[in-house]
Amino acid sequence: MLLVVLGACGGEPDSTPPTPNSASTTGDAAPAERVYVSLGDSYATGYRPADAGTPAGADPAGFAYLVAERSQLRLINLACSGATSAQMRAEPGCAPGNRGPDAPDPAGRTQLDAAVQALRDHRGRVGLVTVVIGGNDLAPCARAQDALACASQAVAAVRANLAAALPALREAAGDAPIAGLTYPDVFLGAWVSPAFPNGQDLARLSVPLFRDFFNTALKAEYEKVGAKFVDVTATTGGYGPLTEMTQDPAYGRIPTPVAKVCALTYFCEHTDVHPTPAGHEAIASAVLSATGR
Repeated sequence: MLLVVLGACGGEPDSTPPTPNSASTTGDAAPAERVYVSLGDSYATGYRPADAGTPAGADPAGFAYLVAERSQLRLINLACSGATSAQMRAEPGCAPGNRGPDAPDPAGRTQLDAAVQALRDHRGRVGLVTVVIGGNDLAPCARAQDALACASQAVAAVRANLAAALPALREAAGDAPIAGLTYPDVFLGAWVSPAFPNGQDLARLSVPLFRDFFNTALKAEYEKVGAKFVDVTATTGGYGPLTEMTQDPAYGRIPTPVAKVCALTYFCEHTDVHPTPAGHEAIASAVLSATGR
């Protein structure tokens, strides 16, 4: 039971490799530009829902843009809104709509192929790779009759696709840092959402689903290739006890983890899984901390 929408687009990266130890006749050459390659879904593109009070589309305040700016890296954003783990690995192109500036053309390569090419083109100049994927695999489980069975099948698919994709990314990236992200537990917001008649039950169920099942599976796959796992669920308060209460200005007395997800995503107000600006800020900070940037 998880997430929905994602996006990005494609541009041609500079394929001219740097010349090691090169220098001009009058002094040292300027240092080669370093890049940050981002893959995944709408979290990576920075998708902003239309009902959040601003036009829908990619938000330059999305976490990937914040990380690039603060790391002084040039962002190559290959992510596609709505992408599942299978689509990232095996489906060519990026559907029309919300696309990042570097996502593959709809008739072109997969996200994975485009990322491998970009990493090879910039070998020795890659400062960071991030992957955020899997939310859309789990999205149909939110309203499935047997949510746990649905989630079990979805997580197995995510693991299989990551197991196929991540070694190719690691080979192309060399020793550059790779970070794999998870998501806020947006379904804590079902506690206050009228869209979910059994919202409190769903919120309670979501905690072990994220903590002990989905995130454990993601972490295991990323660590197999020496990637850092960025536990965004923990960063956004998802593991806190639901017995700890706080006074929320919009919803009154509610569990503290629910109040946090209401502030950091659009789920409570709009039933939309995407981060608010504060949510993207929290994710960016977690990525920077995990990668030592």
